[in-house]
Formats: sequence, C-alpha cells, structure tokens
Amino acid sequence: MNIPANLKYTKDHEWVKIDGNIATVGITDFAQGELGDIVYVDVDTLDDTIEEGEVFGSVEAVKTVSDLFMPLTGEVIELNDALEDDPELVNSDPYEKGWMIKLEISDKSQLKDLLDAEAYKSLITG
Repeated sequence: MNIPANLKYTKDHEWVKIDGNIATVGITDFAQGELGDIVYVDVDTLDDTIEEGEVFGSVEAVKTVSDLFMPLTGEVIELNDALEDDPELVNSDPYEKGWMIKLEISDKSQLKDLLDAEAYKSLITG
C-alpha cells in the first residue's frame, strides 16, 4: 500500500499536500481501494470557505457513495477538472493526477491535527 511520507493524512482517509498557504487534497490509496472503481467525483464547493471536518463533496463508486471531509478550514480555490471526464484517475493515481481540490488554508494551527505517514499507517493496519 502506498503511503507517501511527504504528505499529511486525516482519519477520514484524505491526504493533504502543503505548499506554503495552499493545500492539495485527495483520498488515499487505501480509501480508493476500499471504495472500488470510482465512477463520479462530485465537488461543487469552488470559491466556498469550508470549515475543517465539513463535507466538501462526495465520491461515487460502483457500490457506494462516500462523503469527502475538509481536512483544514479554508477556501476551495481550484477543482481537478480532469476528474469530470476521468474519475478513475482517483483509482489509478490517487496522489498525483487523482487530486480533488486545492484550498487556501485559513488556520495553519490545524496542521498539527493531521497525521504523518507512520500514524496513518498505524490507523489503517490496526
């Protein structure tokens, strides 16, 4: 299972890549594996400021729909338009081409609540 060390993680299986005041967010390799084949990614929160822990969209797989939770409070400034025509990028490349949103971080103190790769690995392996 792929858990890149340079990313941060949430208990809800989102990954977060921090670049200054911008965070790129997607779901983890573990999450996409649990969901199965992704058929639709629904994110309609562009330009909205969303609180940490609130739903920012959903992922639809063949058998289920799963909410996506904001890892940090911030304004959604970009959506991954490629997922509209090619949602399976979340399955094939969850950490690069399968990213979902970029947000401008409102409260950097929340970064301390994110998990590092080791803590996330412990979460999913028990």
